[in-house]
Amino acid sequence: MVFINIYHRIPGGNDSTLSAKQCSLKRYNMEIGIDSFIATGAYEGPLNPKENQAAMGALLDRIEFADRAGLHVFGLGEHHRKEFLDEAPVVILAAAAARTKKIRLTSAVTVLSAADPVRVFQEFATLDNISGGRAEIVAGRGSFVDAFPLFGLNIGDYDALFAEKVELLLALRDQERISWKGRFRPALHEQPVYPRPLQDPLPVWIGVGGTPQSFVRAGTLGLPLMVAVIGGATHQFRSLIDLYYNAGIKAGHAPEKLKVGLHSLGYVAATTQQAKDEYFPGYQEMMGKIGKERGWSTPTRAQFEAQAGPMGAYVVGSPEEVAEKILRHSEALGGISRFTFQMDNPGLTKEQLYRSIELIGSKVIPLVNGAGAH
Repeated sequence: MVFINIYHRIPGGNDSTLSAKQCSLKRYNMEIGIDSFIATGAYEGPLNPKENQAAMGALLDRIEFADRAGLHVFGLGEHHRKEFLDEAPVVILAAAAARTKKIRLTSAVTVLSAADPVRVFQEFATLDNISGGRAEIVAGRGSFVDAFPLFGLNIGDYDALFAEKVELLLALRDQERISWKGRFRPALHEQPVYPRPLQDPLPVWIGVGGTPQSFVRAGTLGLPLMVAVIGGATHQFRSLIDLYYNAGIKAGHAPEKLKVGLHSLGYVAATTQQAKDEYFPGYQEMMGKIGKERGWSTPTRAQFEAQAGPMGAYVVGSPEEVAEKILRHSEALGGISRFTFQMDNPGLTKEQLYRSIELIGSKVIPLVNGAGAH
């Protein structure tokens, strides 16, 4: 694979105060993939089990196709809502592992605040063995809070639960036999935990939205950071990325251990106009329904165009435009090592989704990883 050369300045202070390790030419092999929430669109009306079965089958087919198309990663979210089918993502990822060969399989995100870290570790360690070392965890707090009442948790403990459970998850990853005591879970005393993953260590990322404390936490722990930018201008997140790097360096982590991924809404077609025309109707429907719950207005075409423009977060366009925008986002954030498209859209046909995936594999990835190579 071809590497991108990106001058990456570790933030904090001026160049003269940084060591060679903290400010250097970094070489990236940018991974590009897809995240899905398996959205069914069933916001209203009765559930249809046959439609859900078909949607699950279509998703597994899509992951298999993405693997053949040369994409690097496929992630599944976790929600506990009527309109999604990703309540048990590890089960789905294991099914995908049996049908794929190279693509990395990750959560996007695991709602760790509402889960038992022991079970999370065991499930992903099992997935790692099934997949031959392709499993990853992106741990987050989730953008919805439905899991808290479902699992009998207090929403007032939102952040404390996550902080404690990340600590335990990392301890489980690093130690076969563990002694641990916390506030929210029974203590462990010299407890062996199995199975062990094939990868050592099993990759754990921290998934974040826009909370500064979350960026600082990821840096302090020395974990890679997955940033979800679903609106606004991506470059505005640079100050938060700076917090991440500064916290990581302050905690003594090597700069090369600190890396950033970006997740945004996106879609690829032969031309930018075609991509926008195909993507917008389903996008408007999807965001309009979510907006009813959150108090947003239904997005207009003009608002969509602004988000899909040069400075907006959405990565929608021709292969050339999309590759250029990914690189522009990378430069704005100081260098990213992974980009994932959120392509769930009720207005897109199977043929359109497959064509987009094929274009990502055959054109976008070579353009991104070829640009700037020496």
